[in-house]
Amino acid sequence: MTPDYVVTGAGTGATSATLGQWIRTHEVRCRVVVADPENSAYFPGWTLDVPDYATGMPSRIEGAGRPRVEPGFRGDLVDLVVPVPDAASVAAARRLREVTGLPVGGSSGTALWATLELIDRMRARGETGTVVSLIGDAADRHLTTVHADAWATERGLDPARHTSRLREVFGPVGG
Repeated sequence: MTPDYVVTGAGTGATSATLGQWIRTHEVRCRVVVADPENSAYFPGWTLDVPDYATGMPSRIEGAGRPRVEPGFRGDLVDLVVPVPDAASVAAARRLREVTGLPVGGSSGTALWATLELIDRMRARGETGTVVSLIGDAADRHLTTVHADAWATERGLDPARHTSRLREVFGPVGG
């Protein structure tokens, strides 16, 4: 079964470009969605159609977002870019860990949050379909970053305000 949407994070832009090129070359009915954290250049660059857009600000989410649109990003091969608050990325990474036991990174949380945003948009339009999200690596090193309260506090991030939405979507752990 071919998904209606595939969601990937905004790193170098190469993954979304590769997916978009393959989908168009093979005339597959699937749309590419890019999840973009705060301060990243991809959402404004894509929205304004400025391929060399730069924010000059680094992303707080490891593996996602860039201060400038990277050459590997092809906005013409992307159907939607979803901006994601960094605190939501952290909350989603933590929820993924609660549900799966995997210490995923913030970029995985960014992709999950964008996926939920996309599903909300689909529901609002009365659209149904299949959404696939690419999840990045899971490693113990993430336990000292996005999964650590001190790390989030040092960066001014409050993931707790996004946790209730994630609990609504996933329900209680183990259930």
